[in-house]
Amino acid sequence: MNIIDLFSGVGGLSLGFEKAGFKTIAAVDVWEDAIKTYNHNHTKKTGIAIDIATFNKEILPNLSANIKIDGVIGGPPCQGFSSARLSDNGDEINRINEDRNKLYIDFFETVKKAKPRFFLIENVRGMAARNDGAFIKDIQLRFGSIGYKINFKVLNASDYGVPQNRHRVFIVGLKNNLFDFPIIQKEKISCRDALSDLPTNVYADKLDYPGSPLNSYQKLIRNNSKFIYNHETTSHSEQTIKIISLIPDGGSIKSLPDSFWKVRKFNKAFQRMNSSLPSLTIDTGHRNYFHYKENRIPTVREAARLQSFPDNFVFLGSKTSQYKQVGNAVPPQLAYEIAKNIKTYYKA
Repeated sequence: MNIIDLFSGVGGLSLGFEKAGFKTIAAVDVWEDAIKTYNHNHTKKTGIAIDIATFNKEILPNLSANIKIDGVIGGPPCQGFSSARLSDNGDEINRINEDRNKLYIDFFETVKKAKPRFFLIENVRGMAARNDGAFIKDIQLRFGSIGYKINFKVLNASDYGVPQNRHRVFIVGLKNNLFDFPIIQKEKISCRDALSDLPTNVYADKLDYPGSPLNSYQKLIRNNSKFIYNHETTSHSEQTIKIISLIPDGGSIKSLPDSFWKVRKFNKAFQRMNSSLPSLTIDTGHRNYFHYKENRIPTVREAARLQSFPDNFVFLGSKTSQYKQVGNAVPPQLAYEIAKNIKTYYKA
């Protein structure tokens, strides 16, 4: 089954779908760094650095004419829904701010033109409730008008085999069926489970594994990779290292006397991973969230593991860009669980 991944970034969402047996025929994003990483990790270089409107106009018509498109997936920005309003009778949404929601409208246009069997939209969980649910209501009306039945749910990645608490809303539209989301998995994967087999305090980009995997998650995430990539340790000042060293496992700067963060004006968000629990949400900065044992921020590879990227998925570009690429992605393992459920609705 063929999919198009819009606003793909490095392809965390499509990577999970590919693991479930889908084929990505186009991954579209305006960020060149992300597309370079995407193509580096795929034999077939289907990543395209282009804006969605241009893709819809110049590439999609020929693509859809020659290849059956089964699904369109992605996370379109939807800033304008914070100011959308219900109509007087409450039955439909007034015209949303088309300029602020242009990328969301472009996503809709892709679905309208490609006529896939299904679509999936991912967004921050607040979008599900913001402004009396304007975002969800518009999706139900807009996509419902072209034949899709809509279901949505806020999912926590740690409920689906990802060692990270990351809440996002997923909206799935199917033709003729209402989608059932995957069942929550009971086992939680901790930061220690995810990271304990990696070497520490290293300054090389390509490393050997120091030993065998210590648990099933580490075996899964190694994915037969021969080496460890993107695992360069960040050097901190001695003052920063001293402060981090005083923060206990799972604690924060507030675990210390006021003098440490009030007088020296350290960021109140300084926090250490809890080794026994899933990670906090991996964002694009990682400057205030520290390894559960080492006195430093996580490496790009450690952040990628907490996002469930396999070890043989290599991130390109500057270190700052790599952190952003990881933090912007949908966890592939969560995408895989959703994709498996979608696939059950179709024989081929």
